[in-house]
Amino acid sequence: MSNEPLPEPDRVPGAPHPREAARVIGQDGAVADFLAAARAHRLHHAWLISGPRGTGKATLAWSIAKWLLSDGTTSDLTTPPDDPTIRRIRALSEPRLHLVRRPVDEKTQRLRAEITVDEIRRLQGFFHMSAAEGGRRIAIIDAADEMNQSAANALLKLLEEPPQNSTLLLVAHQPARLLPTIRSRCRELRLHPLTPEDMGRVLQDLGLDHDAAQLAALSGGSIGEALRLAGQDGLALYRRIVTLFADYPGMDRRAAAALADLAAGRAGADGDPFDLVVTLLDRFLTRAARAGLLGAPLPEAAVGEAGVLHRISPDPAAAQLWASAQAELSARARAGRAVNLDPSALVLDMLVGLANQPVV
Repeated sequence: MSNEPLPEPDRVPGAPHPREAARVIGQDGAVADFLAAARAHRLHHAWLISGPRGTGKATLAWSIAKWLLSDGTTSDLTTPPDDPTIRRIRALSEPRLHLVRRPVDEKTQRLRAEITVDEIRRLQGFFHMSAAEGGRRIAIIDAADEMNQSAANALLKLLEEPPQNSTLLLVAHQPARLLPTIRSRCRELRLHPLTPEDMGRVLQDLGLDHDAAQLAALSGGSIGEALRLAGQDGLALYRRIVTLFADYPGMDRRAAAALADLAAGRAGADGDPFDLVVTLLDRFLTRAARAGLLGAPLPEAAVGEAGVLHRISPDPAAAQLWASAQAELSARARAGRAVNLDPSALVLDMLVGLANQPVV
């Protein structure tokens, strides 16, 4: 058996787990909706916390759980860090709280692809075993849209006859994947992408405030994506992409080949190099298309980016070309990955294709 800690599927690599967060940032509307229901004694038995990845859904779920179990009285879901309940929750040892997430295969010690029905049966057992103790009981399912069909059906039965004095918090990145009958039995808290200002506050809490503006520019308001970029040195890679297009339509073929070779790196705990390269190429093309319509975006995601984008995409006609290139690149990346093409050759082919596209 390995001494390495088991992977946590609900945790961004290199970042603290959401249960460690001290506050919810940038989602004041969702926080206010939940608190209004709680104070009016209209606390629903099931809450669906939805929105794009990395916008604080799990942080909100854990903050609600901590607030309820510590008899919260604050106006913003914050809780005292020295409260014994909070310490138990952070250690995953609070008996009134149950976490459902993708399990680890006992044989391979790798995460399963789905939440299985066994996990929901354990949840049912939790409510049954803890009923005699009284008091509120809370379950967090992260992410609910990762349940397989059997697990979803088992959860539906639980929602149809909810245990007394219980609260289920369902985190969902793609709520449309859930059974309509599950969604109909939940009250939804919809989260939105964070503003650059809110991104800066979160990144400051995580000690990444020196790159906050650039990370916010590339991550689309997703703190999870910003942490992924920070953990994989995504800003340095994006600077290489911007530099590669500085002489467009000319392109340094050696630099393009080096970038393609990087995409062939082995996927690890911090992510897949191919996915990172394709994602950042996609972002560059999207920002180029936007520049032709609205002007170069601010803040810059790399030093000199605004000048490069203004030169290669000066007008709507150029914007259309870059938008078409972005759509084609995404389609080629998906198709190439589906048939296991060599990542290096695939990325190099993409770059050569971009260099050879018509110039307005």
